[in-house]
Amino acid sequence: MSAARRPPPPGPALFHGAPRSDGPLAERMRPSALEHVVGQRHLLAPDKALARAIAEDRVPSMILWGPPGCGKTTLARVVAERTRAVFEPFSAVGGGVPELRALLEAARDRRAFRGERTIVFVDEIHRFNKAQQDALLPSVERGDAVLIGATTENPSFSVNAALLSRARVFHLSALDDDALSELVRRALGDPHLGLGARGREADDDAVEALVSLADGDARRALSLLEAAVDHAASVDPEGKALSRAHVEASAGARTLRHDKRGDAHYDLASAFIKSMRGSDPDAALYWMTRLLEAGDDPLFVARRMIIFASEDIGNADPRALAVAVDADRAFQRLGMPEGLYPLAHACLFLASVPKSDRVKRAIAAARELVARHGSLEVPKKLRNAPTRLLRDLGHGEGYRSPHDHEDHVVPGEAYLPDELVGARVYEPSNQGLEQTIRERLLRLRAR
Repeated sequence: MSAARRPPPPGPALFHGAPRSDGPLAERMRPSALEHVVGQRHLLAPDKALARAIAEDRVPSMILWGPPGCGKTTLARVVAERTRAVFEPFSAVGGGVPELRALLEAARDRRAFRGERTIVFVDEIHRFNKAQQDALLPSVERGDAVLIGATTENPSFSVNAALLSRARVFHLSALDDDALSELVRRALGDPHLGLGARGREADDDAVEALVSLADGDARRALSLLEAAVDHAASVDPEGKALSRAHVEASAGARTLRHDKRGDAHYDLASAFIKSMRGSDPDAALYWMTRLLEAGDDPLFVARRMIIFASEDIGNADPRALAVAVDADRAFQRLGMPEGLYPLAHACLFLASVPKSDRVKRAIAAARELVARHGSLEVPKKLRNAPTRLLRDLGHGEGYRSPHDHEDHVVPGEAYLPDELVGARVYEPSNQGLEQTIRERLLRLRAR
């Protein structure tokens, strides 16, 4: 069992833990003092509530939500160094309910008999099943333990509502370029836990390459830096420079920050759809490419474009649906990489043509009429009459064929149930071809 931690002495060291030559650079360089954590100023600036709570040792139960490498575990360890509570890390992957209950029982005894608090840190808390999350509730509610959970997934979907209501959610962002540059230069200059003893100096171009490849992930930035310094030493053992060429030679293929089932997927898909809706083909193709390059399913992209063609274009350009469907069929015939052409073809077309949401509005209006009025009778003149019995009952009686009239329209004829005559569900826009449809319907409805 962990011993209770005491508050740090004045002027805390930049890093905690003894340096290990065999440990990853990202772990060696993890800061333990709040003032040395980079990024997340919206949470950690001195005037922010979370920073004050940590400094004053009154940390609430919290969920730290953000992408990989943004500082969730670092922040939890900063709390561990600053707090007077016992700090208990628990694995959401390897630990089970019996182990968790034993830990929480010890926390209750510690509070009852010695007046000590316990902080339970659960990394990847989204991997906890319902039973594990429920096991935390009584201890968190009584105050026996303070929970700090870290997750890359939206806690609204991955954390039980009951547990979520007892914890504050802090959203951490991917680190920006300035923060990553600071981390890289700090690691290069630190002679004890960093790479300062290796004697390599990186120019601005090399740092820019590291930051770009890291894509907001501090752990990736430091791992790439370590690999680049090792590569530079192997090809130029006597040199002191670390160049962009060293970085790129050791980096391998760029990977994009993405989760095909999480927020990254839905955020990119939302940006893709909204760019098409906003008639911006440049942005639409960019976001579609981001989805595909990150490994998302191309058939998901194709399905979204089919939906978009009716939902956001409709009769403003009826060709849109055919283009989207053809792109889907063409991709299934071709696969990648050639299938990218019909997908891009459809994306650019859908983003560029006039837009109308009147199909979507018409569906909503029709459903509202059905929900409000239920199963209204079909007027007899509109009923099917294939047999003498049905005709004798009046089915089809009084029906007039539009083809027997001028413009193929029966003046004043009604086709809705009697109770709904005059209701309107489709009001065409003035966009694209729908303008022509609008003008025709205005003339016909005025008869």
